[in-house]
Amino acid sequence: MDIKTNKQDLELDIIDLCNLFNPNAEITIEHEEIDLECRIINKIVLIDGDESVNYEFDYNYDKSLSALQKKSLRKKEIKNHLYDVLSKKFNKTLPWGSLTGVRPTKFARDLIENGQVKEHLIADALEKQYRLRKDKARLTSMILKNQRCIIRNDNLVDLYVNIPICPSRCLYCSFISNELGRVKDKLELYLDCLLKEIEAVKKIVTKKAYVVRTIYIGGGTPSVLTANQLDRLLASLTFPVGEFTVECGRPDTITAEKLDVLVKHNVTRISINPQTFCEATLKRIGRNHKNKQVLESYALALERGLDVNMDIIAGLPGEKLGIFKRTMQNLIDLSPENITVHTLSVKNGAKLRDEKDILSEQEVPKMVEYAQNLLLENGYKPYYMYRQKNQLGGLENVGFFRDEKVCIFNIDSMEETNTVIAVGAGAMTKRVFNNEKKIERIPNCKFIEEYIQRIDEMIEKKIKFFE
Repeated sequence: MDIKTNKQDLELDIIDLCNLFNPNAEITIEHEEIDLECRIINKIVLIDGDESVNYEFDYNYDKSLSALQKKSLRKKEIKNHLYDVLSKKFNKTLPWGSLTGVRPTKFARDLIENGQVKEHLIADALEKQYRLRKDKARLTSMILKNQRCIIRNDNLVDLYVNIPICPSRCLYCSFISNELGRVKDKLELYLDCLLKEIEAVKKIVTKKAYVVRTIYIGGGTPSVLTANQLDRLLASLTFPVGEFTVECGRPDTITAEKLDVLVKHNVTRISINPQTFCEATLKRIGRNHKNKQVLESYALALERGLDVNMDIIAGLPGEKLGIFKRTMQNLIDLSPENITVHTLSVKNGAKLRDEKDILSEQEVPKMVEYAQNLLLENGYKPYYMYRQKNQLGGLENVGFFRDEKVCIFNIDSMEETNTVIAVGAGAMTKRVFNNEKKIERIPNCKFIEEYIQRIDEMIEKKIKFFE
């Protein structure tokens, strides 16, 4: 779609909303806004080929509103009206209504904390004011209630370590990750640089009197490292934390020796990600593990007292609802502490974009609904959520927990309530200023080779960032 608006800060929101209805539609949208005293008039023109339709609406606002409140109201009114127009044109509704952001729960929490909505009324407000479907509004409310571990304290930080390396590249992946075979000869040098950055972070933590709340080693697949390499990395992470997570997503990279190293260094949680229990699908998407390896690695983790998160994906190519149901039932039988249900995102740069065998939007919502209902019936509760562009059906990713075993890092990072100090290639540090209600970000170099070459520069930037 072609978008023309006299307010540049609205463009991305309007584009995202239009793409959720129909990313391939060849439609031009022209938007004009006239700001009068306590009244704003908006004119929207939809041009589809030779057909042109004009829409006009206006709304009033209170003079006492702050600039931020006025901007928020303006965005809501324009997006809601455009949503209604597009909904009528394409004869469809969206599960998340006019919301286009990555973090619906963060948006909802802001409404509550700014005094715009009472917490017990948030589901109703989201449904009526932002066009959310009833089940999504209720899901948001449930997640907010399960995030009681949030602590807003600018001296409390989380540490993220990035290992952007995988055994192979999955069909749906567009992350900045490297296949192990291509970077194996650079691994030791990468670890050298990583340890150097971690030492610099330790000095920052000491100088700022920060308290590290959680450590999370992600990627990529950190468990592609050898046991010795893991030992070397983990030995440098000496912060006393109650939650220490290492992603071991590929079951074929997990060994008893590696898990022993994790336990030795007080790791408390790992991920083992089946994605599906259909081996034909695993082969199709470029994952080389077998179901047997999922079960074996899970048993090894349980023997060592580790909490486990398992990820699955709804909408993988070639899968129908019946196959997905079997995957979900297998997960329920295993009963890991956390289960994250992802909706497939057809990302730019992923090999999947060239695949023709992608499910219709009618099938995937049935999968997500089935998964969420099954998990709730079996004692799991939703506790964090995020959305991505190009997700099938305009849906979401939701993490569920049982027995109060939430992953605090997932909540802190998704809700952006605490500073996350991130190290490694492709890592993004986010500094949260709760009193000032602002967030500042500083990225590291994306690629391993560049990170190695510019490590001193990365460290110097990070030191200045926290001064």
